[in-house]
Amino acid sequence: MKLNNILLAAAIALSTAACDDFIDVPPTGVINGELAYSEPEGMVTAAYASLGDCWYTYPFNLWPYGDVASDDCLKGGSGTTDTGYHPMEIWSTLTSTPGELDELWYRLYCNISRCNRALIALEQHGVEKLGEKTAAQRVGEVHFLRGHNYFKLLTMFRQIPWIDEVVFANNTHEQVRNDEYTYEELFKKVIGEFEAAYNVLPEEVTDGGGRANKIAAAAYLAKCYLTLAWGDGYEASNGVNFINRDYMQKVVDYTDDVVSSQYGYLEDFGDIFLPEYENSKESIFAVQTSDYADDNTKFGRANWSNMLNGCWGMWSCGWDFHKPSQNLVNAFKTRDGLPMFDDYNNSIDYPVKGVATSQKWDPRLFHTVGMPSFPYKYEEEYTMTKENSRTPNTYGYYTSLKEVPQRSKGETFNGSWQAFAMNDYVLRYSDVMLMRAEALIELDRMGEARTIINDIRDRAANSISKHIGYASEFCQISPYPTTYFTTKESARRCLQWERRLEMAMENGRYFDLRRWGVASSTLNAYFDSEKNSTYDGQSYGQYYQDAHYTAGKNEFYPVPYNQLYYVPGLYVQNKGYN
Repeated sequence: MKLNNILLAAAIALSTAACDDFIDVPPTGVINGELAYSEPEGMVTAAYASLGDCWYTYPFNLWPYGDVASDDCLKGGSGTTDTGYHPMEIWSTLTSTPGELDELWYRLYCNISRCNRALIALEQHGVEKLGEKTAAQRVGEVHFLRGHNYFKLLTMFRQIPWIDEVVFANNTHEQVRNDEYTYEELFKKVIGEFEAAYNVLPEEVTDGGGRANKIAAAAYLAKCYLTLAWGDGYEASNGVNFINRDYMQKVVDYTDDVVSSQYGYLEDFGDIFLPEYENSKESIFAVQTSDYADDNTKFGRANWSNMLNGCWGMWSCGWDFHKPSQNLVNAFKTRDGLPMFDDYNNSIDYPVKGVATSQKWDPRLFHTVGMPSFPYKYEEEYTMTKENSRTPNTYGYYTSLKEVPQRSKGETFNGSWQAFAMNDYVLRYSDVMLMRAEALIELDRMGEARTIINDIRDRAANSISKHIGYASEFCQISPYPTTYFTTKESARRCLQWERRLEMAMENGRYFDLRRWGVASSTLNAYFDSEKNSTYDGQSYGQYYQDAHYTAGKNEFYPVPYNQLYYVPGLYVQNKGYN
């Protein structure tokens, strides 16, 4: 009661004071709006900086939604209640209420707000401060960044409000509905963002690493058209029966630019995921990071999206999330150097160092999945054991390797949290080449598609001696013979398998399954088998007995509850969710 009386007295005193006493006092700790807009270069830098303003509860690389939600991995951590991501791995309990969904939506729109502000600043002061050429380039870059954020929102939530610089300037964002545009119309608007970038950006940028260029815009345009080419995302109207050949041709047209560009395959697959090879010819566009020792800051510009994904007991604060599945490990099996399409998952198998076996494996397994008895990220002094799993009775013993540096290179900390100075790939060369091969198959250009896929397999075959010589006895991989590309059905199977192995644990597997219209059949079969997983007598994954994916509902994530009711009646929910 005493506190309430004090507050009341203060309120009365303020209400009777002269207004001028307050109006003339400038605010502190706030950037003046006009001053900010008068510095367009700084506003563009702020838009770029937002690419890495992520956290484990709103990871912009979408690993819980693209990997945990797929057959590639289990959530990990201390148990099913550790974070709110468990519903994403079993689907049957997914609702609109997890705070992680709300944070992701909100933060991505914060990024879009920065882009809108940057465009206003460029319109008002760009030519004056930067010159006509640079101003035009910066406008293209910001459209690219805004398209990138909208692509993620559309990929996740389907029905989203389109808030651009006009809406922002007019302060009418609370009047924009999320069903104003159809799914295809929204994609066309995202395509428009990347076209705006493509039309003005140079192929190579020399004034700072990490900037978007024309080739990155072309690659993103190909990704947009490839997604649309399969249908509207819902299985009933998506898949091989809904292929749009014109859109597939767009994929080929835009990837023509990528093929003729400065980008290409990095010679060793393992090098792609080492920080010393960041921004190599494999990296078309990536979110930039740094280590505090390099940039002279307290904590560095770390990859906070992946902060949970370090191996338990290997790092000072490894929290053991993002755990590869047995199904994924089995998918790397080979027979005569080729995938075991039909029987890969008939038995539980895994290599153990020093134990001879007739089973052979695609070499990319050892670059992707950390396993007991093998060196962690190529370093024998940090060989993994079964002790390097936090909850093996729930999530097994495997760990993810791609998103972490080598242990000897150290780690970046913020109190009890750990993060890594690892660039986050948005588009890398072999990813885009696999998009191209996917489109070529649908355009009946089988030979060209086979060449791309075999080039990628050849790179994998040549990625043994440098980093994983200790696993050479387990590795066997061969190019696909021409007989595998005589029909679209067979060629598609090769392409889809190759995409899984090449891009495993890189945050996109679920979205691939959805694009191909096979998410329900693939995931429900996965749940049935993965719940019986064992490793050296330890069973795990039994929680999958409660898992089920429902076509016609689960293809997209629900609009977050807090967003749905922020302005009652403004937004509509995706079908199947409350």
